[in-house]
Amino acid sequence: MKLNFFEKVRILDGGMGQELLSRGLVSKGTLWSASAILEKKYHNLVTDIHLSYIDAGADVIVTNTFVGRKVRLIENKVEEHFKYINEQACILAIKAKEISNKNILIAGSLPSQSDTYVEDKRETKSIEKDFYDQAKIISPYVDFLYLDVVSSGREMDIASNVATKLNKPILLGVHIKKNNLLPSNETISSVFKKYKNNNWIGLISACVSPEIAENCSAEIKELKIPFGFKANLWAVEEPTPVQTFNRAKHNEIGTNPNVALGKRTDVSDKHFYNFSKKLVEKGATILGGCCEITPKHIKAVSQLK
Repeated sequence: MKLNFFEKVRILDGGMGQELLSRGLVSKGTLWSASAILEKKYHNLVTDIHLSYIDAGADVIVTNTFVGRKVRLIENKVEEHFKYINEQACILAIKAKEISNKNILIAGSLPSQSDTYVEDKRETKSIEKDFYDQAKIISPYVDFLYLDVVSSGREMDIASNVATKLNKPILLGVHIKKNNLLPSNETISSVFKKYKNNNWIGLISACVSPEIAENCSAEIKELKIPFGFKANLWAVEEPTPVQTFNRAKHNEIGTNPNVALGKRTDVSDKHFYNFSKKLVEKGATILGGCCEITPKHIKAVSQLK
């Protein structure tokens, strides 16, 4: 791929996990979207959702590897399927691209290797090994790696160095809180300046509310790197780490995360278009969604290309 790919408006896809659940996936434990890879009867559903986003106008689809991280597989006692889950998710994305006959790109989802929405405070070697083991599997199948919802500068740095070893560009997906800080309490500007890497092709606010995406856009714009967002539609403005909301009264979360986090009903495809248009006017070129963002939302936003 060309490293200046995101210098003009490009459309990323929307959510995979919530779309799978809405179309009939029955999740096992907290595997959620990975359940659709483990059970072959859902493989066509994964491909169909990728195709829905491509047909909606997405320039990039993201592999269904977010829940392919080791920690989640170990939690659900299926760690022996680590290679299969990550590899098969990539194969299904490629299948969708081939069926579409469109020149889209495939991004390899490389998520935070511990919990989501919270800083990974483990020792560097452990984080590096987990990033490398997952990235090594998906890297041969994808055009670039998407660092999917990371919460600290150190994680950004470790994953970026892994991507460099594998000769892959990386799109940074950084989680931001209402106070415009990462969960590690670092500013976006400080981590960018401290850890800047030549293989970065863009920086987006990842799995944040549209409001947070807009609030942090001015700071990101000043970094002089293509920027944008993958916004969610959780009802909770600051999502809770899985280890927290999976306890006690929210045991039913194994069925659907929106039991605990809720789902916004105030952001139609038209609203999402208007929000995205506002961000494009502020300089954003990378537009997409995640949890509860559907092909309908992406189709509306694709008009901005």
